[in-house]
Amino acid sequence: MSVQPSTAAPVSANVAEIESVLTRVTYLAGRARQHERLMTTAGLELDRAAVAILRHIGESEPLRPGVLAVRLSVEASHVTRQIRQLEQGGYVIRVADPDDRRARRVQLTDAGAAAVERIREVSRRGMEMALADWSEGDLEHLAALFRRMVDDFVARAEDRLDLPPVAR
Repeated sequence: MSVQPSTAAPVSANVAEIESVLTRVTYLAGRARQHERLMTTAGLELDRAAVAILRHIGESEPLRPGVLAVRLSVEASHVTRQIRQLEQGGYVIRVADPDDRRARRVQLTDAGAAAVERIREVSRRGMEMALADWSEGDLEHLAALFRRMVDDFVARAEDRLDLPPVAR
């Protein structure tokens, strides 16, 4: 496989460092062992995909499965399978879509909302332990920068990268 050299302007060293660090944070947070610890501490038996779906529904209004798949950038069939398992576990139910009675939306049950809250609490405690030595000012600054970064990512999510295609 040959990779074409990029004709785009090189990124700054700071941007390269940020991308590298975010990749590592994502890896560390998403490791199977980390997920197992989270589930054990929260007293739940859910896989990572189910947790992502529950958390997303918990942070929004009830959603159609197709909308949920788009927002999570996964195939609709994966979401459908996970929703079925979450329904069987009593974490979600399907309700009529008020905009289209033929369609269904997915909504948390009380058990689902409680599970999301336990997951959030355990995640926050882990974050608190990791950042225990940071000053309150540093934490405020980091939170503000992360909010800004997420807002910018969302605002530019549909922009195309100016890179040549990779040759195969």
